[in-house]
Amino acid sequence: MIPDPSDRLSQQFAFLNEADRLKSVLRATTLVDGSRPENSGEHSWHLALYALVLADQAAPGVDINRVLRMLLIHDLVEIDVGDVPIHSANGLAHGSADTQAAEARAADRIFGLLPDDLRDDLRALWEEFEAAESPDAVFAKSLDRVQPVMANLMSGGGTWKTYEVTAEQLEQRVGTKIARGAPALWAWVKQRTAAYFS
Repeated sequence: MIPDPSDRLSQQFAFLNEADRLKSVLRATTLVDGSRPENSGEHSWHLALYALVLADQAAPGVDINRVLRMLLIHDLVEIDVGDVPIHSANGLAHGSADTQAAEARAADRIFGLLPDDLRDDLRALWEEFEAAESPDAVFAKSLDRVQPVMANLMSGGGTWKTYEVTAEQLEQRVGTKIARGAPALWAWVKQRTAAYFS
């Protein structure tokens, strides 16, 4: 039996309409001008742009098209789970088993709106990003960590002040992940963060 193409379109648009909710998820990080919190849809778009512009910082063999795809979908689970700021008092929840389980349930629901082939493809890409083991995912994670750093730099310290972040915390929670996928990028950024941690 040939699947009804209109049913496939219904599933695709159900997913796309659900993804629109990401624009309503507010993050701790502000826009670079500090005027308001960034939303997760804006964050995902900005990261895709980071991948295009900073592709020369990727290790040889990294597929920027796959990185772009990861970055466009990496935070869709925040529709259900919300943003868990890495530096907040609740920052310990970032990456915790409970948070990972909640995100996996969200991924089941959100990607489950798609036709099976797209569901499986995008879910596997999301899992690859989360595992951060492939060269593509390692670079994508580096960009995911550097973008909020740049927002904090541009907004006069941003959430580092709010959450009383130390240089050691920045290095451990953010710097090591940036350096893993883009060492020259972290060296450049770290030098510029020093003024906020003296």
